[in-house]
Amino acid sequence: MDNKELYLKKPWLQKYHPDVPATVDVTEKNLIELFDESAQKYANQTAVIFYGSKISYKQLQDEVNSFATALSELGVKKGDKVALYLLNSPQYVIAYFAILKAGATVTPISPVYTSSEVKHQLTDSGARTLVCQDILYDNIAKTGLKLDRVFLTGISDYLPTIRRMIGKSILRKAYSELEVPLPKLTEKEGFYRMKDLIKKTSPQPPAVDIDPAVDLASLPYTGGTTAQPKGVMLTHRNLIACQQEIKAAWPILEEGKEVILAFLPFYHIYGQVVVMLSTILDGGTMILFTTPDIDDILYSMEKYQASSFFGVPTFFEYLKEYEKTDRVNWKRLKMITCGADTLHKTTLEDWTRRTNSTITEGYGMTETSGVSHVNPLDGSKPGSFGLPLPNVTAAIIDPDTDEFMPVGETGEMILHGPNMMQGYWNRDEDNKKIFLDVDGMRFMRTGDLVRMDEDGYFIFYDRCKDLIKYKGYSVFAREIEEVLYKHDQIKAVGVIGVPDPKVGQYIKANIVLNPEARGKVSEEDMVNYCKENLAHYKIPKVVEFRGELPKTDVGKISRRELREELSEEV
Repeated sequence: MDNKELYLKKPWLQKYHPDVPATVDVTEKNLIELFDESAQKYANQTAVIFYGSKISYKQLQDEVNSFATALSELGVKKGDKVALYLLNSPQYVIAYFAILKAGATVTPISPVYTSSEVKHQLTDSGARTLVCQDILYDNIAKTGLKLDRVFLTGISDYLPTIRRMIGKSILRKAYSELEVPLPKLTEKEGFYRMKDLIKKTSPQPPAVDIDPAVDLASLPYTGGTTAQPKGVMLTHRNLIACQQEIKAAWPILEEGKEVILAFLPFYHIYGQVVVMLSTILDGGTMILFTTPDIDDILYSMEKYQASSFFGVPTFFEYLKEYEKTDRVNWKRLKMITCGADTLHKTTLEDWTRRTNSTITEGYGMTETSGVSHVNPLDGSKPGSFGLPLPNVTAAIIDPDTDEFMPVGETGEMILHGPNMMQGYWNRDEDNKKIFLDVDGMRFMRTGDLVRMDEDGYFIFYDRCKDLIKYKGYSVFAREIEEVLYKHDQIKAVGVIGVPDPKVGQYIKANIVLNPEARGKVSEEDMVNYCKENLAHYKIPKVVEFRGELPKTDVGKISRRELREELSEEV
């Protein structure tokens, strides 16, 4: 059997749990039809708990319908792009489904974007309508853009009176420099208060014909760890396929019974699909947090008996040392899942030692509608991000020749499945490069260096753009980082290649030391440590101690920014 045939035969299926099917029949319905079905079936159950305030599925559906009606009456139509510039809140859920019900496409904007980044997304997506957190509006004003409609909403709009001051204090901690705009702003033409529209508009949304395979539901923008963010075109069917594949891969989750902590940001594809869509479309309850306050999260886990926990590596890294982590019975949870970045081996080992529970890793991209791989709950392999989801085919190719690689060898991972994006918005040249035809199957290049082991488990090494070429050797930045993370005085590390005409690239390690080690551990100490644990060609030539490292808005170390800093210094 040649290398290509081996991957196409999906050897990982032998490691699936008996209850997990090899394929899933993706429904032909659209997201709005599935939302309405869930809302009607679980009408009297709680959909959202927001700092003690409870919203039933019936109330959620009524408010979605009212806001969808208002959007339509104010001119939002099928095919329009509507930007969501919101923190996690009930308004996010309401606006998301209302926009879809009006026939439009959601383009979520990160609340931590600068005004120039916001301007790029609004301009690139063509969004002329915006649903905006009131305290974030100043960033919109700074763009200088004239939008057709702006819907403002406040964090306290869905809090009971007794908790409204608590809501304001929550935001003050995270967004101390931001101010609520003057009330007169909503008196200007084209400005509206979301809550007022919902209150006065009858819930009679228009009937819009939506083709789930063609019509875009979401236009999120990539995180930009290696390049400027690009719009990712996701249809209703793409998102539904991912949600249904996840559900099939984790049969332990029960419809109508799950209680999920929702602190992962909804503007990010992980929070949007794995948490928000999966919970709401399956009749679960979301415990919603505007900011990821650890004490609130740990308290709510026990109070509401959360059934599963979805986090990112930086959060687990912090929790494993946090004094109150033991207040949660982690063994009680059905699953503890990590995504959005690589989980370092030391984090996993320390977590298991501390909590006597394990973390299940998964993998996904914005371009895969959130997820493409997960570890089986009964067969998680440490160091691997798991097996492809039902319907997904994965393979490893040589990034230079496109030849399929033998099992066990590292190359670029390519993916095929119904949850893969349609392409990048208005980026024809990028789309020509990212898709690959294999026997009539449309595969997508991930840009990630990965290998598949003999059991069909996939192991991440690095981004293709983060591969360091030193004197002809290929060096994985992540491999050096893993070694450095084992040093008990290192808090964070980011490794990059620095262009050099003599060697191609030399290795630079940017390191954040633990506070007690600063001034006591030297650059030479770090180099000597690497000499003891790494091959000679993997040893950093330069070590730089820093107070902090640049991160993306979901907590990843941004090697792109580290490289850009070098360019600015030249």
